[in-house]
Amino acid sequence: MADIGANGDRENFKVVGGQGNPPGVVSYAMATGLAKYGVDYVLPNMLHAKFLHSPYANAKVAGINDAKARALSGVVDILTWEDEDIRDLVPRCFDFLSDRPWLDNIADRSGAEVAAIVVAEDEETCEEALRLLEIEWEMLPHVTDLREGNKLGAPVVRPGEDAKPTFWNYLSAEGQPPKRGNTYTVVDIRGDVCEAFGEAENLIEYDLRLPPFATRSPNPLASVAWWEKHPYTGEEPNLYIEGSVRWRDALSLTYKMPMEKIYMEGLFMGGKYCDWSLRRCQEVTPLLAKRYGRPVRCADRREHMYDFLMNERFIQMKVAFTKDGLITAIDDYSLCDKGGRGSAPFGHVGDLSQGPYKTTKCKSVRQKMEVVDSNRGVMWLSGQHCPFNWDTITTGIYIIAEQLGKDPIDIARLNLHGPTSPDDTNPVPSFDKCVEAGKKLMDWNWHPSGAKQLEDGRMHGACFRYQMTPRHSMKERHSKLEYRDGVVHMPSRGPIIGTYAVEANAMVVAEELGIPYEDVSIDFDAVAAHCIYGGGSDGTVGPAWAMKECVQILKELLKEAAIDYAENPGKPNSSFHNVGQHFPTPGPFRGCGPEELEVADGRVFLKSEPSKGILISEVTHKNIVATHSAWPPPGVWVTGNMGEILDLMNTEYCEVAVDAETGEVEILRFGIAADVGKILRRTSLESQIDQAVFFSQGCQQFEDMFYDPKTGVLLNTNMADYKVPGMLDVPIVEKSILETRAGNGVYGANGMSHCITNTNMLIIAIHNAAGVWVEPPATPDKVLKALGKA
Repeated sequence: MADIGANGDRENFKVVGGQGNPPGVVSYAMATGLAKYGVDYVLPNMLHAKFLHSPYANAKVAGINDAKARALSGVVDILTWEDEDIRDLVPRCFDFLSDRPWLDNIADRSGAEVAAIVVAEDEETCEEALRLLEIEWEMLPHVTDLREGNKLGAPVVRPGEDAKPTFWNYLSAEGQPPKRGNTYTVVDIRGDVCEAFGEAENLIEYDLRLPPFATRSPNPLASVAWWEKHPYTGEEPNLYIEGSVRWRDALSLTYKMPMEKIYMEGLFMGGKYCDWSLRRCQEVTPLLAKRYGRPVRCADRREHMYDFLMNERFIQMKVAFTKDGLITAIDDYSLCDKGGRGSAPFGHVGDLSQGPYKTTKCKSVRQKMEVVDSNRGVMWLSGQHCPFNWDTITTGIYIIAEQLGKDPIDIARLNLHGPTSPDDTNPVPSFDKCVEAGKKLMDWNWHPSGAKQLEDGRMHGACFRYQMTPRHSMKERHSKLEYRDGVVHMPSRGPIIGTYAVEANAMVVAEELGIPYEDVSIDFDAVAAHCIYGGGSDGTVGPAWAMKECVQILKELLKEAAIDYAENPGKPNSSFHNVGQHFPTPGPFRGCGPEELEVADGRVFLKSEPSKGILISEVTHKNIVATHSAWPPPGVWVTGNMGEILDLMNTEYCEVAVDAETGEVEILRFGIAADVGKILRRTSLESQIDQAVFFSQGCQQFEDMFYDPKTGVLLNTNMADYKVPGMLDVPIVEKSILETRAGNGVYGANGMSHCITNTNMLIIAIHNAAGVWVEPPATPDKVLKALGKA
């Protein structure tokens, strides 16, 4: 695969890649605290709103007596789920195929918004009014242990939901067993699995736990909204909202209004990486602001931010392989947490089409998933592991290598199919190049489990992992470039999502025109069609591909304008209309056609005589607008070919030291050799890698969720008890970045971040060091217990 668009095979770069690494447009604002998130907005005459959050894992509000709360000075109103305005709101995100209302009186996880909203003059009054509500709670059975919730006779936490057209049923109904109790079952079989296991030369069985984790949001999510009529026409009021979400589509759906009447001027939304979903505090403020005729801010507390980036999952694996290490059959049974209502299916049923097994030569694969309704928490459209079950194959390769006394890299190479299809027997060039670079980077020298001790007495362990470097292509991209007064402008809409993709898009514009990056004006505009969004760094390579095509249109318009201006130059005069207008000297293009001109190196010039030309900034005094709308080339992630086409790959290497006396695990080195196709902005790329390693370390060493076994309430929703890696814990990630140009994003680039994240590399490295398996997170007490010392 490659970039089939204009100049996709460009060889000489002056701006894009290692040649240019400009500072982030909003870096100064974020570093100095000037950046404003939803919780930071304060408007004159602003009201505040707070939701009632459930203190129980699964409960129903049977009734509310709000007399005392309404009598509290400063309380403006109290709304319940029965309010007509609340009932008219359209459910969001993955609830769109459900008949559940936007807000109701059932809370199926602790901390969930439920039943009531208090509106008051200040936040303190909101909180006090919530405490004064006399609520009649009806306790419902709960499940926070997936294995218990999956058993026959377990209390059903959402009775009757299987009869509703939920998104989960929509995905898994055809040809799948009916829901049993709390459990949906999804089965996918390829090949004759029974026959393959019957002929197996060797067999291994092993278990994995993919740990749930939440990481942290930098600040509590919040929004503030107000309505204003058009200042000139007096038309229906426009909605102004800050602190909401990546795009206006969701608000347009919820409030049944056109997107062009929704304005989000602010650039900062907060939230978590790949967190595409709105919280109710980000949706309700437009309703309240219209209802009371005043700006309204609604903010969650930090304790409500501990929803999942990944749900819990238990996996039982059975793998058959030959005496050489070739995998011949795979049986994957997964017990997955469906989570609370509103959770995305991303990462569970999606793994059936995106899983790691498709990258192997194995033709006999059975995957059975039992997905359990639970009250543990909710995973919105987040997800840090794509596919989530990639570590099943990583662990299997390691165990096979241990049994055969071989390097896991050799076992991985043996099992990879070729680059074009599962039937391709050729080597994967990107994989081989990543391995070569990774071995050099890490001074790779594999050893069996327990075979190496460091000078300080600690045990040394290592792990290898490969993955694809795929990209999404899930959105049509709308690009626009404007030429005004000799300057090229790139209007773009916020919010900023943390990938620094707008800079890379502007770098592509500069590269294609041959002008300095600083000469492209990035104009943030609340109503611009161009919006940077997407998963991971595909928010860069997809929109940038479309922006590159838009530059070609601008080039043609510049040629036409240069010829027109040469033949019909503007005539400056002293009239008011010409004050401050720039009239450049016309170029030598009289009588020329556009096909005779070229635009490159910051100039418009004659192809026949390149010395005859003018700077782009001197083309014309007129304004020029170029627009382009198109889907970028489809990524393998969304074509159903993920794992079948291996264009770009990456490899990871981890070395640890295990102290057998204390149980402490130290990451000695963490290396990434990644083929990204083409580097666009190096800092953006490297930061994507760093944050993926941060997630990976967090869920394997620190992050854990603790539930009260009797009540099902999540207990550690604070920054003291929910541990994440600190500055002294995080390793410096060593990187070797390859550019084979084999991707089909801009200039052959692909996405990056998701595929780096993992849940078991440290766990495997610990086993390689000490010969014991530890369930993540590998805290010192667990390590000592595994070693028989606790």
